[in-house]
Amino acid sequence: MSGGHGSSGNSNKRVALLISVLALFLALAETLAKGAQTDALGANVESSNQWAYYQARTIRGTIIKTADETLALIPPDAVSAEAIKAKRAEWAKTMARWESDPASGDGRKELQEKARHSQEVRDLALHRYHHYEFGSAAFQIGIVLASAEVITGIAALVFAGGFLGLAGIAMLGFGLYAPHVLPFFH
Repeated sequence: MSGGHGSSGNSNKRVALLISVLALFLALAETLAKGAQTDALGANVESSNQWAYYQARTIRGTIIKTADETLALIPPDAVSAEAIKAKRAEWAKTMARWESDPASGDGRKELQEKARHSQEVRDLALHRYHHYEFGSAAFQIGIVLASAEVITGIAALVFAGGFLGLAGIAMLGFGLYAPHVLPFFH
């Protein structure tokens, strides 16, 4: 009798160990998912800020261009000709700087590049997040199935729980190292 009872006790210990390992990976998956989600939100805010700055530059540039075109229509007299010419030259320099300013990184061209880069960072973080969330779900279901084996004694539940644990680990791996590989997460 003690042979059967001991075997059941060892089986329950193995199931408990499997549940503990799945719970450990679940915690890791949740931590990675939260970090990826935070990265995605931060990059999205950064992208929005860059696009807003880009739009503000565009609007300001349009205003100056309109003022320049209006000033060009005014027939200059001898007194204002030089002032008009100087103002138009100043505006032309400002417009050129606003279009591209590699030194400050605040030209429209540079702002557009920054915004697109932030969008790429956001998209990568979201791909990772989705992988981590699916991994987390696999670990959670694996824990439930392994726990159910203790109650029901159906050994297939432990194997299913272990298989889901492996699937969860695979999802974490894809999230960490190859987030663009699985197209159904895009």
